[in-house]
Order: sequence, then structure tokens, then C-alpha cells
Amino acid sequence: MTPDPDLSRRVAAIWRIEGARIVAALARVVGDLGTAEDLAQDALVEAVEQWARDGVPRNPGAWLTAVAKRRAIDGWRREQRLGEKYRLLAADLDEVADDVWEPIDDDVLRLVFAACHPVLSREAQVALTLKVVGGLDTEAIARLFLVPVPTMQQRIVRAKKALSAARVPFAVPEPAEWPARRTAVLTVVYLVFTEGYVASTGDAVLRTELAHEALRLGRVLDRLMPREPEVLGLSALMEFQASRFAARVDGNGDAVLLADQDRRRWDHSAIARGRALLDRADALGKGRGPYQLQAAIALCHAEAASVDATDWDRIVLLYEMLGRITANPVVELNRAVAVSMASGPEEGLAVIDGMDATPLRGSHLLPSVRGELLARLGRTEDARTQLLEAAGLTRNEREAALLRRKAEALGR
Repeated sequence: MTPDPDLSRRVAAIWRIEGARIVAALARVVGDLGTAEDLAQDALVEAVEQWARDGVPRNPGAWLTAVAKRRAIDGWRREQRLGEKYRLLAADLDEVADDVWEPIDDDVLRLVFAACHPVLSREAQVALTLKVVGGLDTEAIARLFLVPVPTMQQRIVRAKKALSAARVPFAVPEPAEWPARRTAVLTVVYLVFTEGYVASTGDAVLRTELAHEALRLGRVLDRLMPREPEVLGLSALMEFQASRFAARVDGNGDAVLLADQDRRRWDHSAIARGRALLDRADALGKGRGPYQLQAAIALCHAEAASVDATDWDRIVLLYEMLGRITANPVVELNRAVAVSMASGPEEGLAVIDGMDATPLRGSHLLPSVRGELLARLGRTEDARTQLLEAAGLTRNEREAALLRRKAEALGR
């Protein structure tokens, strides 16, 4: 029987929204991330078959979790390992009614902390959590890390094996253990939000379910670590960026550039929350870290009445400060854009020409920015070439279409 394309798309959408919660709930029970993912995938296969016949249940996340737990019980039966583990899981399963989806704040946070265990390298921590919490495919994660796909595949597989071998508990660690994991956890939450804010693949500009999950996790971390300025800074940054969601896409789902956004549609309550969080972080008197500096940049945009009224000189200064504490080519590229707005496109191009573009090889970011600056200088053919190159490199269909439209407009 050929799967119904509409049902397959709906199942895929449900997984994007509920996948992290399902895996987190299963990992808490079975105690192994790889096993939890396998059980969840088996449940998805069963869902496609059964939902085609019976329809999608009212609470598909709870249904998938219940099916996956039953599969775990069956597996333990076959291995004759019922014991206490079986009784605990069976009791847990009985509590999951078809119309009840229990709160998962703690489960997802446990999963993030487990994947960010010090037994893994920083790169492995972030990559694994993006896979299981962010729902990104391996190719998308490889592009974020600017490494080949096979390298990333091996990194994720090794990370799962390392967690299993170390018998890492799926629990929020004691406060004394937080500093060892804090940086990785914040990086993961930030990258999950970034994927929601600018989807790297697919046919949608935004993945709001991911962004809102990152916002929620940031708020949970704020409750856990209320005196950590970078935790507050990250939450502030996400609030500022999320405030633009309603204005970032038009009625057709296409991206609306910052200069063209109706700022009356920005969520000013989110901006106020972000400003309060940044003030709290600054009041701790520990100096601004990377997330606080990025939040300060986002606040400059949030407070400006228009692009022209934006304090670009201050943004350039903030990017320079950010660049001193984090060697990141994307930060330098963003600084080039800010310089172009403060001092002209020639100055922005000079920044790009002076940076090491090697880490951005294969990314659409560099040619898209270069194309914009060349267009502002009136170098039409060079700009078209760069924009079309960028369109060919991005995996987001909406973004590629926007870049092609810009290139075509230059040819008129």
C-alpha cells in the first residue's frame, strides 16, 4: 500500500513539533538515547500504517509515546528481562491516556543536559542535541558546523555510543555540575532557536515550533540559574528576535526583509521582556558575554523606528566587541553589513575582503551579503552573479527564490 502523501506530510509535521518530547520521555524511561530514538522511529512507522486506516488520534504525541513504550515492553519480554524495569514502565504506560499529553518541561531539559554531558566533546554535545532536540537532519547540522556530512554522521554516532557506554543518567544534574555543561546547553538552545528563526532547509522561512521550544527552554534555564548573566542574555536575545515573527513573512509565506517589515506588527511585549532580561543581566555586574552582546545588538534594531534611524555605529562597536571574544566568521560577516550601513558599501566590502572566508566555503551567506553590497554600489552584473551563486547554495526553497528574484530585478 502506497502511503498517502498528505498523511506522510502530517506525520512529518507532528514529528517536527513533538519529536523532542517523545524521545525525551522515552529516554527517561529506557535510559538510553539510541534506544529511545529507535523506539520512536518504529512508532512512526506504525503510525503511518494505522492512521491511514483509523485516522490521526486527537493527541498524536501521546499515541506515539504509548506505542513506543509498548514496543520497549515487548523487547524486554523477548529478552526475559521483565523485573522492576518492566513493572515501572508498565505502570508509566498505564498513566498515558490517549487524550492526555503530560507536561514535558523536565523531560526535554533532561535530554538537553544528558546530551551535553562532559564525556562528549563540545562539538559532539551540540551536534547530538541539535539532532534529537532540534530535529535537524545530519546534512543541516553539518552545514551549521561547516564540516562534511560523513564527518558529522560519525560524530553523532560516536556521541550516542559514548553516552550509552558511560551510562549517563537522563536527569537534570545537581547545581554543582551545571558550570561544566552550561556553555554547551546555551549553545544548543541558541542554535535550535536560530534554526527556527531562519530555517536552513525546507519551504518555510520560519520554524516557529522550534523557536518557541528554544524560548521555553531558555525560560526554564532562567529559573534554574537566575544569576547567570549569559542565561539571561540568551533569553533576552530570543525575545527580541521572536518579536519580529509576525512581520518576517508575508501572506504567501515569503520572507520580508528587515527594511520592508511593518514594525507596528512587532511584538512590543516581547521587546519589553527582552529589555528587562538584559537589564537584569547587566545588573549582575559581570560584564557582557556573547549572548548579552548579541541581545544588545538586537535591542538596537528593536528600538529603532526604521532601518535608517538605527544606531549603526553602536552596532558596529558591539560587533567589534563580540568579535574580540568569539572568533566566528558569521560575526565578522554581520559586522561587514553593519559597517556598510554606517559607512557605506565600499567599507563593508573591505571588511569582507579582509576576512578569512575559508570556514564559509559552501555556505550561501558570503555570496548573498557580497551580492547585496555590490548591488548597492551599482555593480549589477557582479551582484547578480553573487546572488545566483547564493541561491544555488541555500537549501531553503523560500530563501533561494528570494535571492533569484533579487538577481532578476537587477537585470531589468
